[in-house]
Amino acid sequence: MRAVWVAYGAALAVAAATIPEQPADTPIAAAFWADVAATLAIFACSWLYRNSSFYDAYWSAAPPLIGLYWWWNAAPGVASPARAAIAFALVLAWAVRLTWNWARGWQGLHHEDWRYLRLQQQTGAAYWGVSLLGIHGMPTLIVFLGCLPLYPALAAGSRPFGALDVLACAVTGGAIWLEARADQELLRFRREPRDSQAILTTGLWAHSRHPNYLGEMGFWWGLFLFGWSADPDAWWTGVGAVAITAMFRFVSLPIIEQRMNERRPGYAAWSASTPLVVPRLGHR
Repeated sequence: MRAVWVAYGAALAVAAATIPEQPADTPIAAAFWADVAATLAIFACSWLYRNSSFYDAYWSAAPPLIGLYWWWNAAPGVASPARAAIAFALVLAWAVRLTWNWARGWQGLHHEDWRYLRLQQQTGAAYWGVSLLGIHGMPTLIVFLGCLPLYPALAAGSRPFGALDVLACAVTGGAIWLEARADQELLRFRREPRDSQAILTTGLWAHSRHPNYLGEMGFWWGLFLFGWSADPDAWWTGVGAVAITAMFRFVSLPIIEQRMNERRPGYAAWSASTPLVVPRLGHR
């Protein structure tokens, strides 16, 4: 774990050193290039230790820092203080909870995410190029797009706090709760002694095969609502929520579904009666 802390400290230092090199009137671009520089620092550690799981915590570590940079450098008197404070507090709560969930499952540098190991087998000598672009680069880009609504919400949007912000609070807060509850149920299930081929079919998991992903997608849509409320012309910032939803639906979830079907004989039958992500009305 010490090596991971050192890696992220170095990434933060690299990002901070990058920002002064950017024009002061381009805060979005400045944050983006700092994000890219930090990602390259983490990739260097992944390559050095031959373990791409160095990157796993980056998903939740970057957004509050990006948001804080925009909020800290915002022109005074523009953004709604209430919206900025609530939106940032929710981002921070999400980040702390998700990072803690990662940390308590950390098994050390001898362990690497099974998806990366499978990718190594599939790509062979080209793996580290794939890791740079696919495991490190693409998620950084998608998460940055997901963070774009924070710019109008924390810094540039001038509309007062209103009804859409109340909806944004409900969606974002509810999504954080949903993901936390689903992760806790999954952790408890894994820790209880049982057949290795057993399937979690109780609690939230009785209504969705992946309620944790439903919560994660909902979080990014909640951020979009904050940005849209701050500035109706910022509708384009929804590209991040769309990209994240598409990545989960068409990349991450199919990989997980394939693995579940390979490892658990009863999963196919369970899949036939239980929705992938969004619960069906009246489903039991």
